[in-house]
Amino acid sequence: MPSINIGVIGFGTVGEGVVRALLGKPQFLEKRIGARLVLKAVCDRDLSRKREVKVDRGILTTDVNKILHSPDIRIVVELIGGVHPAKEFILEAFRRGKHVVTANKALLAECGKEIFEAAKRANVDLYFEASVGGGIPIIKALRESLCANHIDTMLGIVNGTSNYILSAMSEESLSFNQALAEAKKKGYAERNPALDIEGFDSAHKLAILTLLGFGKSVDLSDIYVEGIEDISLSDIRYAQDLGYVIKLLAIAKNIDGCLEARVQPTLLSREHLLSNVKGVYNAIYVHSDLAGGTLFYGRGAGSKPAASSVLGDIIDVARNIKNDSINRVPVYVEDRTIRKLRAFSETESRYYLRLSVIDKPGCLAMIARILGRHGISIASVVQKERKQAKIVPVVMMLHDAKERNVRQALDQINRLSAIKKKTVAIRVER
Repeated sequence: MPSINIGVIGFGTVGEGVVRALLGKPQFLEKRIGARLVLKAVCDRDLSRKREVKVDRGILTTDVNKILHSPDIRIVVELIGGVHPAKEFILEAFRRGKHVVTANKALLAECGKEIFEAAKRANVDLYFEASVGGGIPIIKALRESLCANHIDTMLGIVNGTSNYILSAMSEESLSFNQALAEAKKKGYAERNPALDIEGFDSAHKLAILTLLGFGKSVDLSDIYVEGIEDISLSDIRYAQDLGYVIKLLAIAKNIDGCLEARVQPTLLSREHLLSNVKGVYNAIYVHSDLAGGTLFYGRGAGSKPAASSVLGDIIDVARNIKNDSINRVPVYVEDRTIRKLRAFSETESRYYLRLSVIDKPGCLAMIARILGRHGISIASVVQKERKQAKIVPVVMMLHDAKERNVRQALDQINRLSAIKKKTVAIRVER
């Protein structure tokens, strides 16, 4: 039985889960590969921290070169996260002919094209299932299962922290700050959760999904990003009354050769497949010409789900090594029919508006006139409270409108003396 040696860089939450699985089920994995996986080295800068998995001290090291420069190690598993020094470690592994498995979404989002081209030049495999969706096999589906399809739409709930907060606000009637505090208490949110709640974690994942699904590399700076920090409990309740839920979505669409890529809070119909994705779960909806609509759902984070994806990648690479079929599956295939990335200002959708208006005659008429001058029509208006000479919330649903026109109209509306707070605008996805 041939052996394939592995070195793991990063012994944190995910690394611990991977090491535990490698050591805990060797025969199980061996049967699926036809080769024996041997954990040769585990590198981490802090080896003093207590971990739940017991590892032979002889394979632990703080020197990454014992993995990168070892001629015996065939597969390097990078689990430290961040761009640097992870990028340098991976490129060095390629130069030495080693295959790489990574879970590093930030690195692939920011430097993906460079990394992918380096792997191709070195004729080595690069797998990265755990970079998006934790234990959800979305990367493999896009690279292999759906490769005969033209994909037109991808909608993803790909950040468990934000989804937990929105779910808690909806189901427990918590304010945003209360829901965030609960997420931190339960370990679902970092001490500084800005990357999650401001949408940038979702943008990293969207950049990877867009490359694989549409064959188009998109710079992070070209992805419009809006987080959930301004979503109030009032918006959650009004959306419910109108038959919607609010989710933070990563959205990518190919519309007549123009690619849209954005992250934003979105109103979804209660009937939509993504509407019932709750708590820390993730889900990605993909629509394509042959398969139609498909939904990939599961735990988006955690030691075991991420380890599942990393181990799946290790098995794929080990099979390729055993069968001498390196680069059997290309990372992505460039689609030259996509002509350009559509500017966010040119995107179109329906809109939910919540305005804070002084309750006096003529206010709604002024607002309607401004919207009309920008070619925007109103589908419905809800004003549940009437408090003479006081501020009342007015909720409007708009028909399809261009983002640029809506923003121009809101700039004028927000300057009216009758408007006492900045208007909340949330897009609606069918």
